[in-house]
Amino acid sequence: MKLNFEHHQTAHCENGVASNLLLNKGLKLSEPMIFGIGSGLFFVYLPFLKVNFAPGFSYRPMPGAIFSKAAKRLGIKIKREKFSNPKDAQSALERNLNQNIPTGLQVGVFNLTYFPEEYKFHFNAHNLVVYGKEDGKFLISDPVMDYTTSLSEAELEKVRYAKGALPPKGHMYYPTYIPENVNIEEAIKKGIKDTCKNMLAPVPLIGVKAMRWVAKSIPKWAAKKGTKVTNHYLGQLIRMQEEIGTGGGGFRFIYGAFLQEAAVILKNDELKELSKEITAIGDLWRDFAVDIARVYKNRNSKSDIYNNLSKSMLHIADLEEAFYKKLRKAI
Repeated sequence: MKLNFEHHQTAHCENGVASNLLLNKGLKLSEPMIFGIGSGLFFVYLPFLKVNFAPGFSYRPMPGAIFSKAAKRLGIKIKREKFSNPKDAQSALERNLNQNIPTGLQVGVFNLTYFPEEYKFHFNAHNLVVYGKEDGKFLISDPVMDYTTSLSEAELEKVRYAKGALPPKGHMYYPTYIPENVNIEEAIKKGIKDTCKNMLAPVPLIGVKAMRWVAKSIPKWAAKKGTKVTNHYLGQLIRMQEEIGTGGGGFRFIYGAFLQEAAVILKNDELKELSKEITAIGDLWRDFAVDIARVYKNRNSKSDIYNNLSKSMLHIADLEEAFYKKLRKAI
């Protein structure tokens, strides 16, 4: 069985799956629009949660949150299912395919056979679409790939039941209802307001306050834990920023594209100017990642490098705080 499903490559897996699943149902929304309405811009620091032997950093909300928020704001209903038994999970997926329902899955990255070796690591919040089954293999539309691929029953089961942090537990999801008339203007406003609320939150674990906590921790790690551990932590920080989906820099570019679309829809030129501002901040995140990579690979001989990295991240946090305050006022 092979469903009539159109694959489009996107920058980030969850946005891409959401956009492709909705397009399949006749609702055309770009990846940036899904991302912005779903309040995809985020930052969280969880020093007490270890991922790959480093503190938990994330530039995105919890898996599924972007699509769930976007759907709620657009009046779309999504069904989500998890299964303790892998055989039940496969049966439910095949049931959907028999009913002509392309289905989104949350999976682990490490055992995806079509991923290049350098991208394989233990991260369980990747998203893809299964849109058919031929010759015993499930047909896969992974939005971060420029082509469709396939996984055997055993291979798909392995990634659906990956172990570790945020285990997928066979999680599958798909839209069940899309209204005839979608209030895109109101959805955009809600998405922007929620993003500003999250990024300007008064608690130190999320938003710009969390960025400052991480930034101030960098020299402390170097003093207390040494160069090797500090560089491992920094490597984890830029891996979450640049390799898992798109992370920090790339997310700012997507959000800039969202604000450009929103400026036209809402007839608000201020959003167009703010799109340029967040794109420039995205460039600074990319520069920050390059500086960390040089340290990690021992190619940076600057003295006091950890203090300099800390200052760079604090500067970015200041710019982001000012940006979200202006954005909140503009909307």
